[in-house]
Amino acid sequence: MRYPEIAKANKLDDINRLEIGQQLIIPDVEQTQPVKQQPVKNAVDTEEAETDSLVSLSQLEKILPRTKAETLSHYCSAINRCLHKYQINTPLRIAHFIAQIAHESGGLRYVSENLNYSKDALIQVFGKYFPNDNLASQYARNPEKIANRVYANRMGNGNENSGDGWRFRGRGFIQLTGKSNYQAYKKDSGVDVVSMPDEVAQNPTVVVDAAGWYWNRNNLNRYADQDDIRTITRRINGGLNGLDDRQHYLTQAKQVLGS
Repeated sequence: MRYPEIAKANKLDDINRLEIGQQLIIPDVEQTQPVKQQPVKNAVDTEEAETDSLVSLSQLEKILPRTKAETLSHYCSAINRCLHKYQINTPLRIAHFIAQIAHESGGLRYVSENLNYSKDALIQVFGKYFPNDNLASQYARNPEKIANRVYANRMGNGNENSGDGWRFRGRGFIQLTGKSNYQAYKKDSGVDVVSMPDEVAQNPTVVVDAAGWYWNRNNLNRYADQDDIRTITRRINGGLNGLDDRQHYLTQAKQVLGS
């Protein structure tokens, strides 16, 4: 809504033309405050257009030394597009973002939820849905059945027979889960992940962008600016599971990025 002010401050002759990499003066904005980025409603850019790198492949290799170079190379461009798009654009913000997606995805190696639980694991992890050995035995080692049961009738999903639990299981670097979240991401990104949910696991741009969208939607840049890993972890995980591993990645990323 303030485009006339921005155009005037930058002496722009044509307000409909901007160049990649062009720097703009934004008048009357306190630069010390984190920018509240609104979700972008254009379709995700799937072209391999070059952008200025905020994190390089060699830096990713140092932060995630146990991940194969080809895996990191596969996602490097998409990560940089995501960082630019959601203004994860300071060393501290980038360090926190990478630490969280690294933990959630096992070092950027896993992009779809593993629901291949044994009987005992079902009782331990999903005891609310499998209160006894007999019921757990009927579902054990059947990921599709497990997903349809544990995700039924919540997060916008239908009942167990609808198949929504499996269709909208966790995917992407920050596990996008549940029909309502897939619908919200489709609305904001323009990518029809409701009809094609596997895009969140198979398209490298969407794998990363869905994580950036969730990060932005929860205003996590604010907490990254405060170096608050605990609040970020709670917003992503619902608790503090894996905090030590997240902290390990964060420490590595800070050292590499100089934050």
